Amino acid sequence: MDANGQAAKRTFPPLYTPTGDASVDRLAFFHILERLKTQKRTGWVNQKVPNPESIADHMYRMAMLAMCTSDTNLDIAKCVMLCVVHDLAEAHVGDITPHEGISKEEKKRLEAEAMHNFVHDMLHNSPAAQRVEQLWQEYENGETNEARFVKDLDRLEMGVQALEYERDRGTPSLQAFFESGIPHIRHPEVQAWGRDILEERKRTFPESS
Repeated sequence: MDANGQAAKRTFPPLYTPTGDASVDRLAFFHILERLKTQKRTGWVNQKVPNPESIADHMYRMAMLAMCTSDTNLDIAKCVMLCVVHDLAEAHVGDITPHEGISKEEKKRLEAEAMHNFVHDMLHNSPAAQRVEQLWQEYENGETNEARFVKDLDRLEMGVQALEYERDRGTPSLQAFFESGIPHIRHPEVQAWGRDILEERKRTFPESS
């Protein structure tokens, strides 16, 4: 927020300009991935959580959660890859939250533009680039069992992290992060994990139950 209480306007870095040299452009992609390791998740920053998780931290735990499922109907390898790819566009646009005054349509446009830049300008539309793009688009479309499962892991992981910040860092109640995620989980096993988190929270903070 600025001094007038208005949401600060987000600025975005310019898109990468390809050199035409595949090796140079590929290295540019490797380097831009560092931003996922260093950029902090906006929701926690806004809550003034000390040293909050990065985007890559979030995606890594999601990938591990995917490996913990007992659902044999899912392609677990694909789920892990979806976890790793689903927030890739944030390497360019950052973690855009609903409170920043950027519409869902504009957010989608910015992220699609970033992915096009990665896939075509940095990775020269190679088979590997096409695989990354297909995975990202599958998650965005949310039409496969794997994509819907990973979306549920996204919701669950936020609740796990919120509880850890409340418990371990003395962060004031992060109730909104539980309400916006866990109740919307659809996969039965992930729903059970969500209930486990809520029960642990009740045990940890019985006075607020």
